[in-house]
Amino acid sequence: MSKSNPLDGKAVLVTGAGGGIGRAIAIEAAKAGASVLVNDLGATLGGERESSEAAQSAVTEIERAGGRAIANGDDVSDREGAARMIRQATDAFGRLDAVINNAGILRDCFFHKMSYEDFDAVVKVHLYGTFNVSRAAADVFREQKSGAMIHMTSTSGLIGNLAQANYSAAKLGVAALSKSMALDLARWNIRSNCIAPFAWSRMTSSIKVDSLEQELRVEQMKLMVPEKIAPLALWLASDAATHVTGQIFAVRNNEIFLMSQPRPVRSVHRDEGWTIDSVDTHAIPALKANFQPLEVSADVFCWDPV
Repeated sequence: MSKSNPLDGKAVLVTGAGGGIGRAIAIEAAKAGASVLVNDLGATLGGERESSEAAQSAVTEIERAGGRAIANGDDVSDREGAARMIRQATDAFGRLDAVINNAGILRDCFFHKMSYEDFDAVVKVHLYGTFNVSRAAADVFREQKSGAMIHMTSTSGLIGNLAQANYSAAKLGVAALSKSMALDLARWNIRSNCIAPFAWSRMTSSIKVDSLEQELRVEQMKLMVPEKIAPLALWLASDAATHVTGQIFAVRNNEIFLMSQPRPVRSVHRDEGWTIDSVDTHAIPALKANFQPLEVSADVFCWDPV
């Protein structure tokens, strides 16, 4: 692997790459030597189609810099659309080496006010979209006996956030889906990892600011540009990462984190089994010191980005 062109000769598909994190990753992938399929539906933050130019705009920027890219406007939540983008990549580039599942929408709302439609739409793009693109890519990867999948999860799912039940459920589902893919596809040298990105983009620009605390948080987030996510994502797509699979990372400005995954933290046992009363008097008092508080992402990542 060339240090200057670590993705030389590789083909990479980036979904939701018309702007924000996806666009930054696509542009940096091309700089690193990859041929890039830039997918973007050209939708609003809520998922409604708005423009067909988003993907082509990123392609034009890549080509002006001397890179190779093609545009795709399919919808990741549509199974046939996902299959088309995989075929387009292999037809154009002769191969496909990595998929970066970045496409997403937001329809934030407190749970007791959330409609079925808003829950369904967000889950379909994030969770079903990740499945659709990865499932189509898996057939190509299995045939060539190699491939990398990188999925964008979120601390909204891993930790929690207010008014994001749809988004949080989808993003935690992405982490579980990634682990299952890592387990099922390892025999073909296919790896699957997640990144929880912190970056100022169209997605985070929708954060409501109604207090000084939130205003300060938003100002901190604006320091975290999308380009900061690209190095880890593209390293995971490179041959240097062939030994890394089933992991969850986070990137926060100049920091990279390895996130924990659920494991038992404490247990209690009674030879005679449990009753409702002994659960109350024995089990819960013994376990409650290790209960997780009702925290949101900002409570855990509470220091200034460095």
